Amino acid sequence: MKLVMLTSALLLVGTGTALAQTSANTMSAGRPSAILNEQQCQDVWSRAVTEGDVLEEAGAGPFIVNFAQVDTDGNGSISNDEFKAACGKGLVKFTDR
Repeated sequence: MKLVMLTSALLLVGTGTALAQTSANTMSAGRPSAILNEQQCQDVWSRAVTEGDVLEEAGAGPFIVNFAQVDTDGNGSISNDEFKAACGKGLVKFTDR
């Protein structure tokens, strides 16, 4: 009986772990993700920058893993060139949202 309960508990834990791995992008600061191709990068840029031609720090959270690493010139915003470079380094989050 104890073996059945232990097996059931392990199965539940394993299932929860598997489901967690397929959920939305949950990267934390400084931990690179997959490198995005050009189309994915452009898709994210279009969603991130709805006005103007730069991504401000205030709106970057859902899209950027580590703002300081992407803002290479340190001006407080991310240009399209900085964004493209970040896509190639895995510093841009790609989600289907």
